[in-house]
Amino acid sequence: MRHRMTVAVLALLGLLASLYLWLYKLGVVGSLVCGGSGACERVQNSPYSQFLGVPVAAFGVAGFAALLAVALAGLGARWETNAAPSRLLAAMSGVGVLFAAYLTYLEIAVIHDVCRWCAFCALLITAILVVALLGARSFSRSPAP
Repeated sequence: MRHRMTVAVLALLGLLASLYLWLYKLGVVGSLVCGGSGACERVQNSPYSQFLGVPVAAFGVAGFAALLAVALAGLGARWETNAAPSRLLAAMSGVGVLFAAYLTYLEIAVIHDVCRWCAFCALLITAILVVALLGARSFSRSPAP
């Protein structure tokens, strides 16, 4: 259960950071606080800030919200001894890590700037994957009820 609690906290942080970036993209937030270099704005205003016509930050909001929902649902008594939520968290975050790796590649190799908020989200999704894998692994090692 601690794994799911940890994932919930990390997902909430990712949700808030992604929401901040999405609100910027929608024009609700005037400028990004990113250390004064302007890298975040350059990344967020690049053509690569959209994927399939949708702002990348919106995918982050949806992904982190889904992870938060699964982690919180997995804390219920009904799911306490069930490995399914932990396995689902591992699968979902695995997809997220692949997407974050692609976006990080674009930042470094194509845009030549790194958004600190984007890097923070990439680190969060990677941490979620590690924690989720440890949680799923703990079910495979525990004795059957």
